[in-house]
Amino acid sequence: CSSDLTVGGAVAGAGEPTVDASGEVRGDTCHLDVADSSGMMISATPSGGWLQSSPTVPGLGFCLSTRGQMFWVEQGLANSLRPGARPRTTLTPSFALKDGKPWLAFGTPGGDFQDQWTLHFFLNVVHGGMNLQEAIDFPEFHTTHMPNSFYPRDAHPGHVLLEDRHDPEVVAELRRRGHIVTTGDGWSLGHVSAVAREDGWLRAAANPRGMQGYAVGR
Repeated sequence: CSSDLTVGGAVAGAGEPTVDASGEVRGDTCHLDVADSSGMMISATPSGGWLQSSPTVPGLGFCLSTRGQMFWVEQGLANSLRPGARPRTTLTPSFALKDGKPWLAFGTPGGDFQDQWTLHFFLNVVHGGMNLQEAIDFPEFHTTHMPNSFYPRDAHPGHVLLEDRHDPEVVAELRRRGHIVTTGDGWSLGHVSAVAREDGWLRAAANPRGMQGYAVGR
């Protein structure tokens, strides 16, 4: 959107990953949100077309797309490979309306964790009464209970990962309830960014985790 006033929060990675001589892969999915003074908004999570994650199928001479690899070859499942089907996707750029008008655009990179991190952010804003930056900065967590969308589709039932900024009593209570809890660096989970238009103001917030995100206005 073009306007005399544009506010955006962008985050993460270098777009399409590149592979160096050692085979190391650099880069990640990106996410960006933009709003302008007329009320136009965009939330986008560009991801895909990574050749190193979509190898040529032996004997067939073509490769699956990055998202095509998320199909299951086992038949009878909702995500089974079949003609005309669309694979499940982890990409979840998000919008919220207030009083029927565009209010909030938000999202994050992060594979299967995207829905978890964006939900936590949204609840922090709507029910926690936090501003955008407070909601992003709040200690994050996610579960690896469900099978991963990407090969080898590993799953860790009951496993929860938390940033170590969570109250120790919360961690102890989760373990008491039977969760397998792992704590990590206090600023390591989630890369949510967001923009909002309310009360005549444009607002933006970016994630400090990884030092990859930023919010700008003009």
